Amino acid sequence: MKAGIHPAYNQLNVICACGHKFQTRSTHKGDIRVEICSNCHPFFTGKQKLIDTAGRVDKFERKYQKIRGNRPPAPQATA
Repeated sequence: MKAGIHPAYNQLNVICACGHKFQTRSTHKGDIRVEICSNCHPFFTGKQKLIDTAGRVDKFERKYQKIRGNRPPAPQATA
C-alpha cells in the first residue's frame, strides 16, 4: 500500500433512534446516527408481523372474472 493516499480508518459510534449505541470502524468522520438497528428491528427482536397473502389471489380472481368470462382460471406452472 502506498503511504498517504488512504483515508483514515477510525473508530466511531453508531447511535440508533431507540438509544442503542455501539462502536464500529469506518472512514466516515464523526458519529453515525441511524433510525433502526438490530436492537429494535422487528426481524431481530422476534416481533415480526407476518402478512397473510392467501387472500390476494382470490381477490384478483374475483376482480378479473368478468373480463375472462366463464373460462376457468389458467393452470399454474409447476417447476
